[in-house]
Amino acid sequence: MTTDTAQPDPRRVLTPSALNRLVRELIEGALPLIWIEGEISNFVRAASGHWYFSLKDAAAEVRCAMFARENARLKFRAGNGARVLARARVSLYEARGSFQLIVEHMEDAGEGALRRAFEQLKAKLQAEGLFDQSRKRPLPAFPRRLGVITSASGAAVRDVLSVARPRFALTEIEVLPVLVQGVEAPAQIAAMLREAARSDRYDVLLVTRGGGSLEDLAAFNDEGVARAIVASPVPVVSAVGHEIDFSISDFVADLRAPTPSVAAELILPDGDALRRTLGQSEARLRHAWQRRAHNIVQHLDHLAIRLNVQSPRVRLAAGRERMDAIRERLLRARALVHERSASHIAQLHVRLLHQHPRSRVDQLARDNTELHRRLRAAWMRDAERRGLHLAELARALNAVSPLDVLKRGYAILFDESGRVLRSAIGVRVGERVRARLADGELELKVDTPDTQP
Repeated sequence: MTTDTAQPDPRRVLTPSALNRLVRELIEGALPLIWIEGEISNFVRAASGHWYFSLKDAAAEVRCAMFARENARLKFRAGNGARVLARARVSLYEARGSFQLIVEHMEDAGEGALRRAFEQLKAKLQAEGLFDQSRKRPLPAFPRRLGVITSASGAAVRDVLSVARPRFALTEIEVLPVLVQGVEAPAQIAAMLREAARSDRYDVLLVTRGGGSLEDLAAFNDEGVARAIVASPVPVVSAVGHEIDFSISDFVADLRAPTPSVAAELILPDGDALRRTLGQSEARLRHAWQRRAHNIVQHLDHLAIRLNVQSPRVRLAAGRERMDAIRERLLRARALVHERSASHIAQLHVRLLHQHPRSRVDQLARDNTELHRRLRAAWMRDAERRGLHLAELARALNAVSPLDVLKRGYAILFDESGRVLRSAIGVRVGERVRARLADGELELKVDTPDTQP
């Protein structure tokens, strides 16, 4: 007998939205970016500017979307029936669950073949190290002759000459005419590079042409042209197309310029800047020569002075000056000795006078007078100090004196025996008392003693 045990349901339940989101993430993670070639069909240009179409071949088709920001950069007109090469992200439109491609770049299929050939040749030459910066040579600072390999009637040569002539007229510029477009162009360009190198006439070679499509620039994406540039013993500058255009010749050349006019600026020095630099150098050189000449003249003056000092006449004159100086020093020394002797004698005389009894008596008299003066001064200061002290005591005594109190309107009463009355108690009616005031005394008779407080 078997017993069924309840097991949790292993199923993962998804909503259509969750399923489509999961599938989209899986597809985009597995195929982030692809190239695809096919024919456009079902082309629709929305009001938003976005394009919606299909790419098909004989057996299948795939829905595509190309947003306005990307399709605005296309260089050709897309529509039904056009065969194109597209770079796209594989995705899923979640709202409908429909498989689609998000096209980021698209080009004509013919141009696409050129692009693939370009990328293959670029990868091959890069693997050989022909793009390495270490093999590229610097341009000469002041080229004597520049060879311009381009079409004699193209806009590129006019741009080069319009910049080169006013910039640096000392460089001779020679146009080496070749075809820059078409089947024969690569062979002509390569042959001209080899011929210019063998001539040993040029310091720099410039390979250039104006802008155009990838097909127009195909001659400069040729392997033969690239290897001729690499093999040239003369430095080569490449300026093909516009700033956004890159060719194989740009990668293998010693220097790439974005435009023909910029190439002329890079190859040739700035004449105005050179003139300013030369002017500054000339000024510095002139100043240096002036300073050098001044130093030389000063040095010659010093040598002349030294030579003059060594002459016999000058040496005799110097000897006489030294003798005169010695004589003068001897005379000053003798006078100084005489002066010092006289001063010493005067000092001895003064000391002798100080030792004379009369001088001693005079000194004792002066000392006695000074002591008497000092004693009198001390006695006067002591008397003054004592007087001040007595005055202070008098003021303190006066402050507590009864007489001072009497002056403020008070009186002292005495009984008939002369005792001071301190209370009204005990004083009889009719008794005579004596009142002492500040300025005298009064005889008083008691009428009615008031013993009330």
